[in-house]
Formats: sequence, structure tokens, C-alpha cells
Amino acid sequence: MSRARADEEEYWHSSKFRAFTFDDEDDELSQLKESKRAVNSLRDIVDDDDDDLEKVSWSGEPVGSISWSIKETASSSSSLEGRDQPQKGSSSYAALPKQVSSYSLSSLFKGRNRLPSLPSLSDAFSDTGVKNYAPELRRPKAEYKDYSNDWSPRDTVRRMQRGKVCSLERFRSLQDKLVLLDEAVAGHDGNVITAVLIFLKRTLRREVLFRELEVRQVALCHLIHFLKETGEQKLLLDLLRFLDRTEEVALSQYREHLNIQDVEKKREFLKGCIGLPFSAEDISHIQDHYTLLERQIIIEANDRHLAMAGQSEIFRKYPRKASILNMPLVTTLFYSCFYHYTEAEGTFSSPTNLKKTFKIPDKQYVLTALAARAKLRAWEDVDALLTTKNWLGYTKKKAPIGFHRVVEILQRNNAPVQVLQEYVRLVEDVETRLNLATKYKCHDVVIDTYRDLKDRIQLMAYKCKVERGSAEEEKINSLLSNM
Repeated sequence: MSRARADEEEYWHSSKFRAFTFDDEDDELSQLKESKRAVNSLRDIVDDDDDDLEKVSWSGEPVGSISWSIKETASSSSSLEGRDQPQKGSSSYAALPKQVSSYSLSSLFKGRNRLPSLPSLSDAFSDTGVKNYAPELRRPKAEYKDYSNDWSPRDTVRRMQRGKVCSLERFRSLQDKLVLLDEAVAGHDGNVITAVLIFLKRTLRREVLFRELEVRQVALCHLIHFLKETGEQKLLLDLLRFLDRTEEVALSQYREHLNIQDVEKKREFLKGCIGLPFSAEDISHIQDHYTLLERQIIIEANDRHLAMAGQSEIFRKYPRKASILNMPLVTTLFYSCFYHYTEAEGTFSSPTNLKKTFKIPDKQYVLTALAARAKLRAWEDVDALLTTKNWLGYTKKKAPIGFHRVVEILQRNNAPVQVLQEYVRLVEDVETRLNLATKYKCHDVVIDTYRDLKDRIQLMAYKCKVERGSAEEEKINSLLSNM
């Protein structure tokens, strides 16, 4: 007994780990030292860089020594034999091969001494040469039908209407393609018809496609519209020529002027369009377009020179804000009435010359000229514009657009009350005249209208609306006393 106790004491004193004794110091300094020593021991287990420290097993033998390896192998073999030995009476089952464990407590922490056939998780991610194949989830059987090649043309069109993905490449013969197109037209879905037409345009020759579309007007209209929207001008012209639509061919070529930015090139292009086979009505519009652009080029060059030289007072007082090139006819007329109203008819920039050349109606001319001169507050020009003379030499105010519109335009340009009253009186409809006069405070017109209507009650009511002691109140009192 004493010998065994002596061996135990020798073991604990020879080991690098200290055993517990009641003789240890119990002060705080010793506890702090023991805690520090325990933390350092944990760091030795985790860190990979401390390879120079010697590690021992629970038996006290250094890990990796020959005696330790023999014991590890023996213990692993005995545990595997007990587990893998077959039961009695079942000798027909083959014994599984035994594996020798090379793991230890230190290898679990350090990641060492593993079998070559079992790579670690970190090695699997760090090895770029190894491909990871994730298991692919099986798709529902219904989805595989979208890629089936057994759909009929009708079923294909129906699925396209529902937004399903359908391949049209399986329709290889001309007959199948035409049946598909007919089914798309019968479905009355423009998107499906356009999709089928794009497929036919890509897979059929032009002559065949044009010939088949000639007897299918709905599909033909869809294709023409699609080509116009996408700007496939060459294919569109070939289709129109095949259909012998000469006027549409000419209009399609004329439409190309929208893409020309240079005015000189556009003028030459429009000049060439005059000879295209347009209808009688369209050819006059093409001619007017060419003439207007030519006139605008001349006016623009002359006015730019005058504005830069400072020789014209109106250009100094009202500088130009934009170029007149490529502007519509009405805009050109307004520009001419604003800057060149008093010029003789023989000049290109004269408003009367523009009216005569382009056959502008009287209503359009008066409306445009009135807006231009009212903006300049040229009330005399407004009066002259609305004054006509008959064959006997008598003058008369006349407004093709109606005097109520004249009043609205003048008021919009801040015309004085005296000017407004003159044209409010010329409004024929009594109710409209009273509304305009009341709205724009033309008191004399309101009073005279009620006087002509001999409406004493309305005069007394309107008396409350005018300023007390004013000339309008005195006029109302005078009328009331004489009625």
C-alpha cells in the first residue's frame, strides 16, 4: 500500500501538471497565477503557431511518440472489432474492413493526423479545383409541358395569349406556319399576331411572305404598322411596292425628311419628293412644304443679318428668341406679322404675301395677325385690321372670328378699357355682351345696354356696383329720372 502511494506521488511530481494539494497557497496572487496559466494552456490548444510546445495525453506520454501511437492503435482496433463482429448464425454477411483511427483530442482542436481520404471542411472550401454540385430540385411536371414540342398551332397561340413561353421553331413547313398565323389572327390578340409575324419574317423569304400576307389583310396591317414603328423603311417600301400601293410608297419616302437635320439637304430632298406619285391633294401639300422651307431660309438669313447689325428698331426692342426654320406655317405667319407687318406685299416676309402664296383663310389670318399686333400693343393696327370698306366707300368693323374672341384676345394682352369697350359694343348677342362688359368692367356698355332694353330694375341694381360719386353713377341717375 505504501509502495503504491509512493508511485502515485512520484507520478504527480514527475508530471508537468500539478495535482491538487491542501498545501497550496490560497492567496489572491496564487489564484491569479493559476488563472493566467490556465488561459495560456487553452491558447496552446487552439493556436496553430505553437508547434514547439510538447503535448501529452491523459496518460502523461507525449502525443506523437511511438508508445502513444501503439496504444491509440490498439484501443481503436479493439473498439472497432467489438462493433463490427457479426452475430452468431449470420456468417453469410461479409465483415467490413476495419479502419484505424488516427484522431486524438489534440487532432480535433488542431485539425491534424487525419486520414488522407477524409478532407476537412475548410480544405474543401479552400480548394479551388474541387467543384461543388448542389442537388437540383425537380421541377413540377406541369412546367415541362411549356417546353414540349407536341403543341398544336391552336394550343401554342392559346399559351402565348396566357403569357407562356412557347418555341415556334418546331413549325418548319410553310403550311404549319400559315396555320399558326391564321390561329393567331383568329385569337384577336395583337401581341400574338405581331410575335408570329416576326417569326415568319425571319424564317420566310420576302416574296413568299408578301404573297401570303396579301390574302390576309389583318396580318398585313399589323406587319405594316410594325415596320413603321420599328423604322424598317427598306422592307416597308418593298412590301408596299409589291402591293402596288404607290401613294403609300411616296408618303413613306416623304416621311424620311423628319430624319434630316440640315435645312439645305432637307430642301433638296423635298424638291425631289415633288415628283413622287402622290395624289393631287397630297402633291399640293408637298409643294407648299418645299416653298415654305425655301421662304423660311430667305427670311432667316435676312433677319439674322438685321439683328446682328442692329439696323432695325423692332429687333432691338424685341430680340428674336428662336429661329424660324422648320416652323409651321401659322408660326411663320405670326413671326411675319410681328416683325414685318408693314412690309410691302412683294417681299417674301410680308404677311399678305404669305397669305396669298399659301392661301391662308381670312379667319386664320385675322386671328394670327390680331394676336401678333395686340402683343405689341399696336391698337391702331388692330383697328385697321378689323375695319373694312365697301364699294360705296363706307367703313365698317368686321371680325371673321367674332368680336367676342377679339375682346378676349385684347384683354389677354392688357388692352385699356377704352379699347375693350369699343369692341364689346360690337358683340351682337345681348347676353354675351352684358357678361363681357360686366366681367371686364366696361360700365358704359352695361348702362347703355340696359338703357336700350329699358330695364329700370337692372339699372338700379347696377348702380350699387359702380363707385359712388363717379360719372357712371351720375349717368345712371340721369337715365332713371328720364325713364
